[in-house]
Amino acid sequence: MESKQPIKLFLVDDDALFLKSLEIEFMQHANFIIETYATGELCVQSLSNAPDVIILDYHLDGIDTKAMDGLAALDAIKTINPDIPVIMLSSQDKIEVAINCMHHKAYDYVVKSETAFIRLQKIITSIFTYKKMEKELRWYMDRM
Repeated sequence: MESKQPIKLFLVDDDALFLKSLEIEFMQHANFIIETYATGELCVQSLSNAPDVIILDYHLDGIDTKAMDGLAALDAIKTINPDIPVIMLSSQDKIEVAINCMHHKAYDYVVKSETAFIRLQKIITSIFTYKKMEKELRWYMDRM
């Protein structure tokens, strides 16, 4: 039986209370190594820590009004490593915002709500299911 490796998850949000509650939820429900960041700049500077998934707030100017916003952080992450799945998170329930995030290569967009954590769990599960299928397909193709 193979042991499951923990998933390295970066959580990025300038709302300290929301960030902590999200961290606690993930720690209670699965095998995660979690790093939290209050700014996009700190997240980008820490990409060498090799996150498997990043959950990134759309607005990141609550601490510093001149801070990098979520889209700028997303663009920087994708420039450094386009393979890291980034899930955008926002309190805005506007289709235009979600579409804009997808144009910037976000993996998905989640609205902050009572069900946000459940949705995030499902998205992360789908990411790793897809990665596993991709790995198995590569293994199979290499043997043909």
